[in-house]
Amino acid sequence: MSQSISATTIPQTETAVKTNTGALATLVIVFFFWGFIAASNSIFIPFCRTHFSLTQFQSQLIGSAFYGAYFIGSLTLYLVSSLLGYDIINRIGYKKGIIYGLWISVIGALAIIPSANANSFPLILVSFFIVALGFSLQQTAAQPFAIALGDSATGSHRLNLAGGINSLGTTLGPIIVSFFLFGTVGSQQTEVTVTNINNLYMIVAAVFAAVALFFSFSKLPSGKNDEKFEGSMKAAFSLIIMTVILGLLIAIGQLTDVGKLPMLVIAFIAVISILFYSNSNAIKNNTGWGAMKYPQLIFGMLGIFLYVGVEVTIDNNFGALLKTPGYITSAGLHDNEISKYISLYWGSLMIGRWTGAISVFDLSKTGKRIATIVVPFIAFGVILFVNHLYGNDIIDLLPYAGVIAIAIMAFFFGQAKPVKTLLTLALLATFAMLFGVLTNGIVSVYAFMSGGLCCSIMWPCIFSLGVAGLGKYTSQGSAFLIMMILGVAIIPPFHGALGDTPFIGMHNSYLVAATCFAFLAFLSLKLKSVLKAQNLDFDAQIGGGH
Repeated sequence: MSQSISATTIPQTETAVKTNTGALATLVIVFFFWGFIAASNSIFIPFCRTHFSLTQFQSQLIGSAFYGAYFIGSLTLYLVSSLLGYDIINRIGYKKGIIYGLWISVIGALAIIPSANANSFPLILVSFFIVALGFSLQQTAAQPFAIALGDSATGSHRLNLAGGINSLGTTLGPIIVSFFLFGTVGSQQTEVTVTNINNLYMIVAAVFAAVALFFSFSKLPSGKNDEKFEGSMKAAFSLIIMTVILGLLIAIGQLTDVGKLPMLVIAFIAVISILFYSNSNAIKNNTGWGAMKYPQLIFGMLGIFLYVGVEVTIDNNFGALLKTPGYITSAGLHDNEISKYISLYWGSLMIGRWTGAISVFDLSKTGKRIATIVVPFIAFGVILFVNHLYGNDIIDLLPYAGVIAIAIMAFFFGQAKPVKTLLTLALLATFAMLFGVLTNGIVSVYAFMSGGLCCSIMWPCIFSLGVAGLGKYTSQGSAFLIMMILGVAIIPPFHGALGDTPFIGMHNSYLVAATCFAFLAFLSLKLKSVLKAQNLDFDAQIGGGH
């Protein structure tokens, strides 16, 4: 998971401000570690499944705890701000928001150490929740802070730089974590010890603490603004009800014999029902509902829910699939042999995001076309080089260049138009997931990894369409969209639970990903339809970033 769009805005200034490069360089490290830790879950999840003798569903609770914290953190900030009548982040400033978030993540990283020593999976879940709770606060403050560190006119350049570094973190994370956990990233089979885990998270905690201290003692702008905060308590109450229902359903599925799959299906239906019920009531009487009256926001929230869910579920269940006997090798891969494939999956998102950032630069039309072809292969070369540097055999990764070539054609076809790009990539990803289910071996692996290429620039498409035409409610709509990272708490566990069933198995369970992408294609058309009804045509621009 990478950076999110903040629910706050930055006041515009007519005076050009010199970029604070030192502060920006430090801030970029924070972006890097968001991606590093989030992608590293892909290595830690299969390890926990083996170490704690978990089912695939239970192992996915790491993702639920991690990304659920994003939702809980964002919702809590919004609710408290609504009750107080002012935006907490604006009041304390972006600088302090990042510092407080970093220290919370330090506590979570350090908590993993005694949790591992106690051999307690529930405590590890709590620790990951705390780490991500800190991330939620950091992300709410970091993006507007990046804009405030220089001229607002060049703010998007700094955010794109941060996003690219974030994606680099998602690429390196699985490899580095594999090295610390297993002592190698190659084919040698080694056992993970508590000492390995202690060393890894001591380093993570130390890095976060160092960055927090740097921010604390450096002379940086506070990043405060005095914009009026407008709460919408009916919308907030609706989101609280959604949270309670989802929590109860997941708990019932986990703790009783009712069954996990039915509860997760009901949870998904509950999300859809609550969102459309809220929208229906907001249209009748908008008092207290705020941005919820806009149908494009509702479809956008569902889009983010599915997009983030499918992006993470492909990866979080990938380790278990690669370990399945007969899928890629007769015996299946060992935990420390899967890092290069997971690295390339997240690297695929980096390839797409680097390509998507080309439009930021002042290039000629021909220059942009050339860059759109060259940049993806440069990014691919970086991924191969890093894997080679860490001792991975990259020979079987080389043919993936053909998949990248197909993605480049899709980028050209999308023409940087939100609806067309989202529809094209969603349909291409649906086909890729189905192809991956129907095949085996490295070809199937390529198909599933290509989901990263397709996901790479979906966030800005969905986000720009979801907040289109919201006017004064744009910031509020942005906050609601960010909360829909909640999709990761439902879709990966549902995927994992299907993989646990003997009549479906891990391989066929990737039909979940295919279904999500097909639904995203449908949502792209619905977004186009509701915006057209409001005389809005946003197929000429892309906004946001992920």
